Amino acid sequence: WFAGDEVYMANENERQEYVLNENGIIFVGNAKYMEARGWYYGQFQDQLLNICLTMLDLSLYYRQNAAIDVSRRGDPKYVGRVISSMINGNDNDNGVLLGKWQGSFHSHENPSRWDGSVVILQKWRQDNYKPVQYGQCWVFAGVMCTVLRCLGIPTRLVSNFNSAHDVDRNLSIDKYYDSSGKSLNIGKDSTWDYHVWNESWFIRPDLGASYNGWQVLDATPQEQSKG
Repeated sequence: WFAGDEVYMANENERQEYVLNENGIIFVGNAKYMEARGWYYGQFQDQLLNICLTMLDLSLYYRQNAAIDVSRRGDPKYVGRVISSMINGNDNDNGVLLGKWQGSFHSHENPSRWDGSVVILQKWRQDNYKPVQYGQCWVFAGVMCTVLRCLGIPTRLVSNFNSAHDVDRNLSIDKYYDSSGKSLNIGKDSTWDYHVWNESWFIRPDLGASYNGWQVLDATPQEQSKG
């Protein structure tokens, strides 16, 4: 609400939606059959703020240099990077959710059964900050939205269908065939039915005013970023 903040959002309707709204819809499925799933963000529920602040203190960034980490917590770019790392626990940093896409879920929670962030974050705290099992992209995005809204950063979810996953970063999806036209299983690129990530609203004094606005953040553990 304060015009001097990097996360200032001038439109009151957008503030109501992207900061204050505790309920939302996440679109999943595929391009021919899109499904709307209700999600409870619950960013203002009891103890959620303490859990989110603990998340910052458990991060590798804080453990490597606490003074520098704390001094940068007024920068939404930095906070967004820390939270995107901490939402997933696949890199052994006490993250919130462990991702799993194949095999059986019988011994833990099937990702499709989650319908809100609060129970996940509470379970993470109750289990002494061990990753909750299991999450997939929409679950990571839903929990990340909760944490960033709780910390005062306007945040929304984005769903993309027929979503390209470019592993080798050459900006193309590569498929290989032999001389007879038979597909060769040698490329790691893929196209997912859908993918869900977050966008947060803040200005970019480091890049210039033309880059102000919605910034992409993705907590799903896919490719490592800066190690």
